[in-house]
Amino acid sequence: MDSAAQTFQHRALPIKLWPPSQSTRLMLVDRMVKNLTTPSIFSRKYGLLSKEEAEEDAKHIEDIAFAAASQHFEKESDGDGSSAVQIYAKESSKLMLEVLKRGPRIKEDGDVISEKTTAANETIFDISGGRRAFIEAEEAEELLKSLRKPNSYTKICFSNRSFGLDAARVVEPILLSIRDQLTEVDLSDFIAGRPEDEALKVMNIFSSALEGCVLRYLDLSNNAMGEKGVRAFTSLLRSQKNLEELYLMNDGISEEAARAVCELIPSTEMLVVLQFHNNMTGDEGALAISEIVKHSPALEDFRCSSTRIGSEGGVTLAEALGTCSHLRKLDLRDNMFGVEAGVALSKAISAFSDLTEIYLSYLNLEDEGAEALANSLKDSAPSLQVLEMAGNDITAKAAATLAACIAAKQFLTKLSLAENEMKDEGAIVISKALEVGHGQLTEVDLSTNSIRRAGARVLAQAVVHKPGFKLLNIDANFISDVGIDEVKDIFKNSPDMLGPLDENDPEGEDLDDEAEDDNTDNENELESRLKNLEIKQED
Repeated sequence: MDSAAQTFQHRALPIKLWPPSQSTRLMLVDRMVKNLTTPSIFSRKYGLLSKEEAEEDAKHIEDIAFAAASQHFEKESDGDGSSAVQIYAKESSKLMLEVLKRGPRIKEDGDVISEKTTAANETIFDISGGRRAFIEAEEAEELLKSLRKPNSYTKICFSNRSFGLDAARVVEPILLSIRDQLTEVDLSDFIAGRPEDEALKVMNIFSSALEGCVLRYLDLSNNAMGEKGVRAFTSLLRSQKNLEELYLMNDGISEEAARAVCELIPSTEMLVVLQFHNNMTGDEGALAISEIVKHSPALEDFRCSSTRIGSEGGVTLAEALGTCSHLRKLDLRDNMFGVEAGVALSKAISAFSDLTEIYLSYLNLEDEGAEALANSLKDSAPSLQVLEMAGNDITAKAAATLAACIAAKQFLTKLSLAENEMKDEGAIVISKALEVGHGQLTEVDLSTNSIRRAGARVLAQAVVHKPGFKLLNIDANFISDVGIDEVKDIFKNSPDMLGPLDENDPEGEDLDDEAEDDNTDNENELESRLKNLEIKQED
């Protein structure tokens, strides 16, 4: 047996995809209950189900989906269960959508569940459409005249219009008159281009006028606030004890501004969404954000990407995230975590049983950090749909660990390992993990990975027959002209599924590995050495 086969042989066991374990079935029921009871565009239109009704519907949906998939499994010719998993997921999704559109049932006494009445009355006042522009007093009077009349608006969106001081004074009495009915306020990008002194006064006026309203949603993004801007919203922030969603993206949130946010908001116990994208928080600011996270036990969606957080802040933030057992979406892209913070985050991930999306690109994880995270994810997050780990200097050394994780994630829809150093060996290992099952997979990105003909061909073969697959991106690699022709031939019946190859360099050479070149025989040998590799999915 050759060396490559010996290296991976101990992992080779066939993957058993059907039937799912009882714990997996219960997990799906629990996830459907959460989806059915979470406010959404459907609940606003049709009404929000009570937890009791959602549990009843979810169990019924799962029973039907399981029965349909089991019936199909009995007729499968290969018996690996991959198409049964696909039917199980699709049937569940279809039936859950029907329940969402049905809305709450009518009670025996004829009354509809109260959430439906609330949803039906909810109205949004939005002036964000059209051209981004300054707004002065006269235009404000005209735009906001419907707010002066009796109304049932619960959400206002003033985004994309820059309010001057005179316009803010027009708005002030209007906000005072409706603040008791407001639950959602979007003031993102509403002072663009104003001098700092004027902008701070405008923010103060809006803050005072909205003080005391009971909000579930607040968006202050794209206002370049810094600490002064955060404190200009002191009155509003200090009065908020029921926030469920808070957005502070692209706001110049420095360490001082982050501390101000932590200081001013009295309670984050109900917070479900917290987003800090594109700020200059740094390690010290991460300490303040970590304090917010630690006191947000209900957090489901956390974004802290492009915030200049290094290893120290990353470790602290990872430890804080360990308390968020309900996390469903985590986005930490484009920070300077390094291996130590990556390992710290891997320890926190074990608590994320509900995780469906994780974005860990450009964190300097290297092989050690990537392997630690992959090992942790493999044993948690059974419903993971999106996995991104691009730009982390990951080599083929970590491929087997990543592949074992990927093989266990049968609900995966998107995988990105772009801008790493997987080469052919790593690409083939990853391909083998994707071959079996993964009926919901739609996108795979292994661009810029020094992949040649063999790796490209095996990747293409692994995904081309996936029923809902949409895009394979293998651009900016070292695929020979012959290899390009082979890949295009594999996708001849679905050319749109193959991404552009404009940046591919057929003459590319990897000077760090003299043994790897464009020789066709060598490429075929590598593919042959690893062709029997299978990834074990552990219970």
